[in-house]
Amino acid sequence: MSVHILLIEDEEKIARFTELELIHEGYEVTKAADGREGLALAESGRFDLCLLDIMLPGLSGLEVLRRLRKSSQMPVIMLTARDAVMDKVSGLDMGADDYITKPFAIEELLARIRVALKKSAGTETQKNSQQASAGSPQLSWGALRLDPVRHTVTYDRQNVELTKREFVLLQTLLENKSVVLSRDTLLDRVWGYDYMGETNVVDVYVYYLRNKIDDVFGVKMIQTVRGVGYVIKDETP
Repeated sequence: MSVHILLIEDEEKIARFTELELIHEGYEVTKAADGREGLALAESGRFDLCLLDIMLPGLSGLEVLRRLRKSSQMPVIMLTARDAVMDKVSGLDMGADDYITKPFAIEELLARIRVALKKSAGTETQKNSQQASAGSPQLSWGALRLDPVRHTVTYDRQNVELTKREFVLLQTLLENKSVVLSRDTLLDRVWGYDYMGETNVVDVYVYYLRNKIDDVFGVKMIQTVRGVGYVIKDETP
């Protein structure tokens, strides 16, 4: 399986050069030129590692990292022309895995990528082993099964492809069956207490889940409680 790298860099020449070198090394690469677009892609759960510039339009690289770390431990290597000690300290304190100053030798960047990926793979293996040994249970509703360890969802043994955010929202609702969760509660648990995006994001993601589950399998799993929020009732459809 190929490694998918997200490159968030607004300097086109640097971005293109880095992209070509990474592709030559066998990596799959997606580029973003501003912080907001980069954050949205990073939060999608599609990538194995992120190369993140600090000086970006829209959102700074440090702000992208701060928000990303609320929902993801994907390896992040900071790329920047700034070599001030405080920049390095800020990036590492916010959860960056490594830091490289531009201009950089591509061989050094590739080596740092290999180290970050190896470290991430070891951490994930250890985490999954610990979760499995703890007997983390599957969550279910009728023919639907959600496996928190394998991060899979099936309905009547058919795979249901969900984004990372959709998965966490569904998991939260299933963990609280028959409990009505307000939009504010779901924002807090799924997006983070200081989420600053659109207030209707919960409604949008419930719509996505209904499209992928309710509409496809002819069920009514997620119910709206008008003026309050959403609930999955503890009953077989």
